[in-house]
Amino acid sequence: MKEMRNILGWLGMAEEQSILQDAQKHVEETYKTVTYFTEAVKAFTQGDMSAKITAIENVRQSEHKADELRSKMVTELSEGLLLPPDREDLMHFAKTLDKIADWTNGAARILGFIEQKLPDNILKNISSATELIFVSISHLKEGIAALTKNDLKKALHDCEEVDRIEHQADDQKKCLIESIIHAKLEPTSLLLSYELAEYLEGVTDKIEDAADLIKVLAIKAK
Repeated sequence: MKEMRNILGWLGMAEEQSILQDAQKHVEETYKTVTYFTEAVKAFTQGDMSAKITAIENVRQSEHKADELRSKMVTELSEGLLLPPDREDLMHFAKTLDKIADWTNGAARILGFIEQKLPDNILKNISSATELIFVSISHLKEGIAALTKNDLKKALHDCEEVDRIEHQADDQKKCLIESIIHAKLEPTSLLLSYELAEYLEGVTDKIEDAADLIKVLAIKAK
């Protein structure tokens, strides 16, 4: 029987173990970034501006930590002794995860600028879009964990769920934009709400990009 190759589970040299540990930390920090953003949206919809500001700051700090981990990984990969294919795979993986954190931070910044109390139907659609993001990143996290354990079936299943949610996010964006268009918003709030809709969809797109990479790694591991 052919032994499966664990793309993300190199064991042996100290350099490889260090990179793997940083990769796992990067996954966790990216997940935290999205979790904090979810908290910010919840606070915003409930009218708790103090909690919203705190959560947005947490998003910013978490994104910064994720960026530092990406930079550390890129440096280690550039100087390490991994084979070129492995090095390229993990570097692409790190950059893809970093984009999720970047777009989530961008969405949080926009949310921070919205001061007008938005109509309930807009808030409901923002909450629904955010919930899709959280479910999607949860599946991505589980898929990555499954891949590190060589549970390729589970990894591919989670990636398929990410794909399914991305299609739902496209539909949810249309609903959100519709509610924005039909609401009587101040010009600034109208612009910011539209930009937020774009960023919310953008986050799910970046999560799907990461899931697509996990699919590739799972196929290579067979």
